[in-house]
Parts: sequence; C-alpha cells; structure tokens
Amino acid sequence: MTLNLEAEPAVAAELFGDPIDVARDFTRHLAEQGEELGLIGPLELPRLWSRHIVNCVLVAPLLRPGLVGDVGSGAGLPGLVLAIARPDVSFVLIEPMERRVAWLTGQIEELGLTNATVLRARAEDIRLDAPLDQVTARAVSALKTLIPLTAPLLRPGGELVVMKGAGAAGEIANAAKVIARFRLRNVEVLTLGEGVLPDVTRVIRATVD
Repeated sequence: MTLNLEAEPAVAAELFGDPIDVARDFTRHLAEQGEELGLIGPLELPRLWSRHIVNCVLVAPLLRPGLVGDVGSGAGLPGLVLAIARPDVSFVLIEPMERRVAWLTGQIEELGLTNATVLRARAEDIRLDAPLDQVTARAVSALKTLIPLTAPLLRPGGELVVMKGAGAAGEIANAAKVIARFRLRNVEVLTLGEGVLPDVTRVIRATVD
C-alpha cells in the first residue's frame, strides 16, 4: 500500500531521543490503519508527523515521574506518543469507545510499552485506586467542560496539562467560575515549539489545590 505520509521532520529524533524508532513504528501503524478505524481523517497523512506526532511530543518535558491520565485518548494522541517519549512516567489511557480501546491496547502490546495501560470508561465515571499526578487531554472539550471531568481525578498539587488551540486564553476566561469552583491555581498558557513547527503547540497548565 502506498501512503501519502509526511516525511519525518528532522526535529522528531531530537525530541523523542532513544525511543524514536518506537515513535516511527507507531506513526506507521497510525498511517496504515488510522483512517480505516476512524482514528484520523483522510486528509491527515500529509501532516501526520508535524500536526499530530511532533505536536504531542512537545508536551513530554512538562510531565514528571508519577501517574498520568490521558482523558479521551482516542488514537493515542497525546497518550501513546507521551508514553513512548517518557518511559519513566506511568500512563493510564482513558477512553470510552470499544474500538479505540482495542486500538490502544493493541498498540501498547505491539510497541512493547510497559508504562501504559488502558481503562475503558468515561472520565466522569472513573473510580481510581489512587489519584493521578497529572492529567493530559487533546481535542476533548472546552476547558470549562473539561475541568469538572479531570480535576477530581488529581491529587492535591496535581496538574492539568491539556493541549489547546489558538483560543486557549479565551477558554481560561470563559472558565473563570469553574476554575474557582475546582480550586485551580497557577492557570497559564504555555506555547511550545516556536521555531520548530509551522503551528505551535499550546498547553493550558494548572495546579489543583
């Protein structure tokens, strides 16, 4: 099968480091199966590396050793990408759809990842044995909707690290009441990848009291 897959950007190997070969395998699997499984759209292959894989791995330095939940993992963006890049961090990939759970579980096995598990559930229904240290999410919902789903999963002092678009600052403003209700502090927008990619990665980071 001939794939119109974007060439790997030179910066990818630098950002992933030693696990770059695993990242390459994951990207190839996503390119070969993603559209058929409804994980990515038909127009994503020519920008798969830059718009999705590198876009996600830029978040890896923001994570710290501990337990990170990725809410609405879907195709594994950012959860699987981050699990590849940060073998020192444990991940639980939270996804309600059976088809996507099967994909995530299969990729963990195929890629030989020992630091990731999959939990089939909606975020609002989760009952964890231990609270999370950090929560990530990408393209799940508006911040004011996302906070009530994710903040209760975190330990005191835990962090939200959620990927957002150009309207990130506006989402914070619109979520002011929810931010206060769930006692979030140090709410900030981080811009990652300037000078690395045509489109930067924006992250809203906040600490839960």
